[in-house]
Amino acid sequence: MAAETAPPRIEILLVGMNGDLRGKQIPLEQEKKVWDGAVRLPSSTQSLDIWGDDNDDITGLSLTIGDPDGVCIPDERSLAPMPWAPEGSKQVLATMHEMDGSPSFMDPRGILAAMLKRYEDRGLTPVVATELEFYVVQDDWRETGRPRPPAKLMYRDEPNGFQLYDMSAVDALDDYLQTVRAWTKALGLPADATTAEFGPGQFEINLLHRADALAAADDCIYLKRIAEQAAKRHGLKSTCMAKPYADQAGSGLHVHASVIDRDGNNVLDARGGDPALLKSVCAGMLDTMRDAQLIFAPFANSYRRFQPGSFAPVDIDWGYGHRGTAVRIPDAQGPAARIEHRVAGADTNPYLLLTAILGGMLLGLDETLDPGPATEPGKQPPEGTRRLTHDFLTAVEDFSASPFIRDVFGEAYQKLYGDTKRKEAITYLRTVSDFDYQTYLPRI
Repeated sequence: MAAETAPPRIEILLVGMNGDLRGKQIPLEQEKKVWDGAVRLPSSTQSLDIWGDDNDDITGLSLTIGDPDGVCIPDERSLAPMPWAPEGSKQVLATMHEMDGSPSFMDPRGILAAMLKRYEDRGLTPVVATELEFYVVQDDWRETGRPRPPAKLMYRDEPNGFQLYDMSAVDALDDYLQTVRAWTKALGLPADATTAEFGPGQFEINLLHRADALAAADDCIYLKRIAEQAAKRHGLKSTCMAKPYADQAGSGLHVHASVIDRDGNNVLDARGGDPALLKSVCAGMLDTMRDAQLIFAPFANSYRRFQPGSFAPVDIDWGYGHRGTAVRIPDAQGPAARIEHRVAGADTNPYLLLTAILGGMLLGLDETLDPGPATEPGKQPPEGTRRLTHDFLTAVEDFSASPFIRDVFGEAYQKLYGDTKRKEAITYLRTVSDFDYQTYLPRI
């Protein structure tokens, strides 16, 4: 049936462990059941791994216990149109609840909401903004098995150089980007600047700050969906893989964060003095960064992004205005005083990402912590600076053993996420790649 004549629908969406959307399409005339809490899915829906496997043999959360239903409770604030679907179609994000009404421990939106409650109990509100990088590639990737930049950005089948801030790259894909802009406006997303990034077909879209971190994560999920749906409309594909090309820049998801009190004052503003609280918050993030790296880099491909000399950090350091550090302080004075977290890839789950960042910041708000000396431009990080891991399985074990993760995400989710990612990491390690055959088979 053509889209023009298909009936409108409402989609109720759950966010999975990997930031994927799962849910149901419901005819619009049956919308009432969405708001009545009558939409159910197996509670194990949010335990699925990257392949869609429930891993019941290692989690015991599916058939072992009868694969019970959960209730999808819609968040009315997230109700939004679907401009790519038949006119009148809607979408809404939901949180999973157990049949007794309690929140599911597996729901990423619920996990972030619990972290925000900790701030609320202290009379504080996080203010966050995100910057999402992604690639647009040709839509023949299923046939070729590899991504290729859009033809308009190629010369004789090769990328036409770097495109950082290049308006000709923006112009070349203007039809696509105009669709993205129109749809972000239709959904009410606070989209700001769109820029061309280093890689061919790589773009960044900034979402303005919100004093509602849950809504900011919702915005990010919707932006990813818009980028994907607009690409389909134009015969392309968008991808938030952290490193789709070996020889091109990776894609990150940078987060700017500050904290306001009940009167709306930015508590990180040093007001002309030493930014002690800002540095303490920074220290909390640095102290927990290795523990949470599995959240920031959730897949095997994620670790290919951490390359020396790139804009993806490799050291657990901080600096004033320094884009090579893990945590950057763009402003230490005034209402815009904030931190920028630069570690996460575009492939991260934004709800889990914000939970980990805000959890680290909270340590620095509750205690006075010292981040150590800042990394200065043109100089190496201070002696003794720890490094991020380049190994997926090491990140899994750091996450699984962390008391911080246990406190922030809960013991049950720590085990679920860690066990699921351990299986993924071991599967990756067991895979013999083309590199192995090309390099070792002729020589060993």
